[in-house]
Amino acid sequence: MKVTVSSYAAEYVGAFFFILSIFLSGGNALIIGGALALVIFMIASVSGGHVNPAVSFAMMLNNSINTTEFVGYVVAQLAGGASAYYAYKALKN
Repeated sequence: MKVTVSSYAAEYVGAFFFILSIFLSGGNALIIGGALALVIFMIASVSGGHVNPAVSFAMMLNNSINTTEFVGYVVAQLAGGASAYYAYKALKN
């Protein structure tokens, strides 16, 4: 799979929605699992649906992505998670 800016954007959006669903679910495992499945289904064809830096790391070790792509994925995922946190805080105030 060719990694492009769309791949990083998909990982950002996927991580955002997944992390936001964790915050909003109150820890309900069915909601969290369903949200993860939905996010992976939505972005898998664009970015591979890693969503989690640990998955991206495993894909790098498997030589599916190179180190530069790994760093881009992790930055996008962490930025998506941080954005979800601030969105959650804004929704709660």
